[in-house]
Amino acid sequence: MKKPNEIPKRKLYKTNEVCEMFDISRATLFRWEREGVITGPPRDWRNWRVYTAENIEQIKHVMSGGRKEVA
Repeated sequence: MKKPNEIPKRKLYKTNEVCEMFDISRATLFRWEREGVITGPPRDWRNWRVYTAENIEQIKHVMSGGRKEVA
């Protein structure tokens, strides 16, 4: 996982960017969504996932060992 100051500050992130940031596979990211570990991100006009700052914070929490399901 990149250090917090290495994570670019933007409003939306693509799936591959999130995977690179946290050194996780797409399958892991999608599984966390499916299992409710993180909130499913919004989608763009192409129906592609676009991760928000809130999603990034949830992933940071999961990566630090806090693996609670989101409501």
